[in-house]
Amino acid sequence: MKSKLIILGAVAALAFVAVGSAQAAGSAGLKRVKQVMVAPPAAPKHTNKAVGGPVIVEVAFSIEEKERQLDANTWVQAMTFNDSNPGPMIVVHENDYVELTLSNPASNSLEHNIDLHAVTGALGGAGLTKVAPGESKTIRFKATKVGTFVYHCAPGGAMIPFHVVSGMNGVIMVLPRDGLKDGKGNSLSYDTVWYFGEQDWYVPQDADGNYKRYDDAMDGMADMQAVMTGLIPTHVSIGGKSFAYTGDNALKGKVGETVLMVHAQANRDSRPHLIGGHGEYVWERGSFNTAPTTDIETWFIAGGSAGAALYTFKQPGLYVYLSHNLIEAIMKGCASHVVIEGKWNDDLLTQVGGPTKADTKH
Repeated sequence: MKSKLIILGAVAALAFVAVGSAQAAGSAGLKRVKQVMVAPPAAPKHTNKAVGGPVIVEVAFSIEEKERQLDANTWVQAMTFNDSNPGPMIVVHENDYVELTLSNPASNSLEHNIDLHAVTGALGGAGLTKVAPGESKTIRFKATKVGTFVYHCAPGGAMIPFHVVSGMNGVIMVLPRDGLKDGKGNSLSYDTVWYFGEQDWYVPQDADGNYKRYDDAMDGMADMQAVMTGLIPTHVSIGGKSFAYTGDNALKGKVGETVLMVHAQANRDSRPHLIGGHGEYVWERGSFNTAPTTDIETWFIAGGSAGAALYTFKQPGLYVYLSHNLIEAIMKGCASHVVIEGKWNDDLLTQVGGPTKADTKH
């Protein structure tokens, strides 16, 4: 039996060598492009359509374990990719190769990895990227499926949900080489991307209802798991803290600007809605090979997935982008502001009367 296991192990090792060789052959001679990661809600520089043939896109992620503030009274021991929740967006085109280096600084205390839902095989890369503190690993994969995909940490067992709801998740977007289409073969384009990473948080409270604060992630793990198993988050954020993109941090645009709004939720279902606007073209399940749904009010993002919606702003003023679970949006922090500049169009909306004193007689 022991010899059989040794043989099987050797075969498995050879299989990984063969896979690696095939990948090297497929990407041999391709141009290399280093993609600079940027903090959400921004996306890295890219083109709507691919320019030339496939390339190797180099991406670097560093894992951060540190305390983060959710709101005035709440702190969490967060785990993140590149010190942001959500993690940075990766953007490539179909059949590009992604060469991703995952680093776990020696100052961290836990093992981590990355499962990218756009990846074929080896648990989405999680089986090849386990890194202990002080280690780094690099994988290369071919982006064969087009759409928006979640990535997250998945170290195994109960650590998977613990790491994900501690902030370790993000999005990779794989665009068709000839750009987005409307379902009838007509091209669609956008001026900018807004990346909304929604996060559910489960923060323990003391007997007086105050949110607890811990010295490190493992110190509060048991308490946090007790809250997690109730399946009701204490906070729900877009951008890593309650109402992150509001007030001075509101997203800004102009009338006539077309925005691709990418929404991700690595753990729970969500219902994105733009108050004052619409989803003119919506890929709810993220697949750009599927014809988009058109002109809808609220779209659905299944837990563990990302979707995209295209909208051209037509009126100036304040918009609100939120999850249309209004309890979570207004009371738990899952709402963002959008401020649009431009000239008002009375034909689309205008006030035609009032204010007048209401007639209370019947």
